[in-house]
Amino acid sequence: MTPPAAKARAVPGRTLAILSLGAMAYALAQTMIIPALPAIQHDYHASQEASTWLLTAFLLTSCVCTPLLGRLGDMFGKEKLLLGSLAVFGVGSLICAVAPSIGVLVLGRVVQGAGGAIFPLSFGIIRDEFPRDRVASSIGLISATFGIGGGLGLVLAGVFIDHLSVAWIFWFSLAVTAAATWSTWRFVPESPVRVQAKIDWIGGALLSVVLTTALLGVSQGNGWGWTSPRVLGLFAAAAILLPVFVAFERRVPEPLVDMHLMAQRPVWSTNLAAFGVGFAMFGSYILIPQLVQLSRETGFGFGRSATAAGLVLLPSSLVMLFSGPAAGWLGSRFGSRLPLAIGALFAGLAYIDLALLHASLFEIAVAGVLIGIGIGLAYAAMANLVVQAVRQDQTGVATGINTIMRSLGGAVGAQISASLLAGHVILGGRFPAESGFSDAFWLSGAVALVALAATALIPKPPSERAAAVAAPERREPAKVGA
Repeated sequence: MTPPAAKARAVPGRTLAILSLGAMAYALAQTMIIPALPAIQHDYHASQEASTWLLTAFLLTSCVCTPLLGRLGDMFGKEKLLLGSLAVFGVGSLICAVAPSIGVLVLGRVVQGAGGAIFPLSFGIIRDEFPRDRVASSIGLISATFGIGGGLGLVLAGVFIDHLSVAWIFWFSLAVTAAATWSTWRFVPESPVRVQAKIDWIGGALLSVVLTTALLGVSQGNGWGWTSPRVLGLFAAAAILLPVFVAFERRVPEPLVDMHLMAQRPVWSTNLAAFGVGFAMFGSYILIPQLVQLSRETGFGFGRSATAAGLVLLPSSLVMLFSGPAAGWLGSRFGSRLPLAIGALFAGLAYIDLALLHASLFEIAVAGVLIGIGIGLAYAAMANLVVQAVRQDQTGVATGINTIMRSLGGAVGAQISASLLAGHVILGGRFPAESGFSDAFWLSGAVALVALAATALIPKPPSERAAAVAAPERREPAKVGA
């Protein structure tokens, strides 16, 4: 039964709150699992390699489903696909909460990964439904939620692990998702914008294989060995299949991913920046909590609990509540390249600061605030740049690809950071050395500055578009099947 409110136009404030709730549920799930891995190994009698699949499985299905569901949203209705993504994500959370074994837990994470489309579908709804003067700041807030939820996830995970149980991580995720799903069904209207096209099943299958082989190689590089036949074989398969996918999409009349669009400078340069910013953000989620929890026996660790480690990053998450919308405000007045450049600069300087000064929790917290400002500005600006560069009926798939790029950057950043820590050990190999953390911070800072350099490649929009990064005027809804 369709609720009466479904036929009404959007109430921007209410719709934004609902979309933010759904985005928060997904963002929490990305990071709450990270500090829980040791507890999961203990509770489920699992090996370290088996527990890392909880991260890998989520990442794989998220990256595969995000562009596919984003495109389907462009074709069949963004609210419908958002509702379906939230429902599937909730089912995955339930499976994880009641999982009796590590295998079932991994299965739940596979199902959860389908929620990755929440972000591009939310961007599309905002672009289609909101007044032009509210689009940029609203997209900024949703984008910042990716980082806000990630930081809050570390705090909540610490509380659940230290005082309750691992299962509470997933029960909490289920509760937030259930609230977002009901609210979306009840209050979020269906977007009128449609693209009339056939489903490119072959292109979707090729993209899925390319992403799976590449991301599986990245995520398992540390465990299997970067020069192992399995990892090299996966990278080789991705390198061979990627041009096949591109060539196919160039020839098919109605492609899943418009390669001519992806080749446009405003799109590929923004995606390049997204990779660098994603690399930098996940460096903080891996490195800072580990440094705070590291034994005092090392001489530089703080020996704090998982809860304390999350609290150190809490200010970083809170400032994103302001830096995300601020990026939209700046972008509507000066163009979104400016907040992206400022954000990348802040993140780069913050990591350089961490590489030099990490002797106290106060120093780490201050650097975390700078990272929060930088990531909030950058994520919001990237989403607006992509929305500005594409047609209204391409919003879902284009922002989906951008989401994949920052997720891929995060996966690479996390794995390389882990490799640097593993390569610098002390006390008989029991703990990472301080030099490993310093090198990882330096690398994250350097990549953030590469993202800053990428902003110079993004073309400046015409003056009439710089004043409004929102979509073109709303068009009449296309008749499905016309």
